[in-house]
Amino acid sequence: RFSWQAFGGGLVQAGGSLRLSCAACGFTFDDYAIAWFRQAPGKELEGIAAITTRDMMQWSRDPLKGRSTVSVDASMNTVYLQMNNLRPEDTAVYYCAAETTARRDTAITAGTMFRAPNAISVWGKGTLVTVSS
Repeated sequence: RFSWQAFGGGLVQAGGSLRLSCAACGFTFDDYAIAWFRQAPGKELEGIAAITTRDMMQWSRDPLKGRSTVSVDASMNTVYLQMNNLRPEDTAVYYCAAETTARRDTAITAGTMFRAPNAISVWGKGTLVTVSS
């Protein structure tokens, strides 16, 4: 059975850190682009970071650029988003999403995920991150 969900959200004080994880069940990460997004109340979906499992290329985008790191543990079929120095404006529901990179350019696939998130084929259930001031 296929499942894909983000974990690790919660309440953290400003300046604190959280590590989110997304675990896949029913498919393996051997040739995927995996991206993290977030959506704050009343705001649009934002792309945060991405990693491609074939070549381990990584991208980090505003507004968490310099404060986040994305990584993959292929043996655990899990992708992580480490977030540091969190701010109240980072409060949002965080999602992971995946798109196959089989027979595709990894950079183009990741870029397309950020430009057209509605076209992403695999979305995980989100996890709420609340940052208190």
